[in-house]
Amino acid sequence: MTASPNAAVRVLDPDELRASHVLFGHALHMGPVDDERWAHSSTVYEPGRTLGVDGDGGVLAGTAMSFAAELAVPGGAVPMAAVTRVGVRADHTRRGLLTALMTAQLRDVAARGEVAATLRATEARIYGRFGYGVASRGRNLEIRAGARLNPAAPTGGRVRMVDPEEARTLLPSLYERIRPAARAGAITRTPGWWDLVLHRGAAHTSARGVAVHTGPDGDDGFAAWSVSRKGAGFAATELELADLHAGTTAGAAALWRFLLGIDLLGTVTARLRPVDEPLDLLLTDPRECTTTGLTDETWLRLVDVPGAFAARTWGDAAPVRIRVRDRLLPANDGVHLAGDKGAGDPGGPTELECDVSALAMAYLGDRRPSELVAAGLWTAHDPAAVTRADALFATAEPPWCGTFF
Repeated sequence: MTASPNAAVRVLDPDELRASHVLFGHALHMGPVDDERWAHSSTVYEPGRTLGVDGDGGVLAGTAMSFAAELAVPGGAVPMAAVTRVGVRADHTRRGLLTALMTAQLRDVAARGEVAATLRATEARIYGRFGYGVASRGRNLEIRAGARLNPAAPTGGRVRMVDPEEARTLLPSLYERIRPAARAGAITRTPGWWDLVLHRGAAHTSARGVAVHTGPDGDDGFAAWSVSRKGAGFAATELELADLHAGTTAGAAALWRFLLGIDLLGTVTARLRPVDEPLDLLLTDPRECTTTGLTDETWLRLVDVPGAFAARTWGDAAPVRIRVRDRLLPANDGVHLAGDKGAGDPGGPTELECDVSALAMAYLGDRRPSELVAAGLWTAHDPAAVTRADALFATAEPPWCGTFF
């Protein structure tokens, strides 16, 4: 559907940001925002990055915002826009307002020199038409509380709990210290992000805990969680893991050992953990860890395809010429050379072809080009190029973000 004639996207003034936030909350069927909540939610907004579009009678009818961050890519990093708080009023949907907002936002991100945009999709059917593709996935887990790690699991260091004030001071710097060792897909976290998340945990859950692991070189991992009752009795008490990052395997194992050993719990659950996290292998009884779902984590939009290709390292194979289709950002629409080994001619015959959304699925290493060709999302004009593309895009481990925004 084409945009409404009145769908003029504009940058919202600072005094309109709260209305934008309320609109977003209503779109997600969330309750009102009180002054205390807004004081923390407002810290995520960055000047000039919140867009709005007016509807009937000049009412604010749609909004979208982003904040600047850095995205880890294979062998490097790129500046990116973290897209969030996207919503359209229920009485103004199906009028093209979202299309107008997302198109304007992509052009703004490109003008800022940011190579990529990422988001967490509320509905999977929405964002593909704007060039986003699933770039990382996560596992949802349920573990019996009290499950024991096997004797061969890594050991070492100690785990201590920290109070909310210490967490606000310690966790941001600790995350930045261990993040460089993180895999493709990890992003930086802004001070506003930390303020909002730590405040949310303290004020909006029935209980919250934070624990830090200290190894031979100092603090090297942390976990944060909430606790809720799902029924009568402690057997119905659930610990929900909100965040766990560690710079070492021993630190990760120690944090899991600590969480599973907390008394008076029935289950421990975790959403969108890395698909290759070997928790079941760490347990004495692997059946005490159940995968309850495998789903998309982050969606990626390559805003500057040449910049994205130049920023990452490639596997050991000759370059491949890929014809990328991008109807929203014409600078991306054309043939691009993937790979940096040996000579390559981007002006030669096209070997593979795909939409920019399908390119995003392979860029961080989540999907092999051969999978995408088999699914009809990529076209192989030269079948021999598929094997080379698999080698070029391959990564040592699957991508994972681990930061909700």
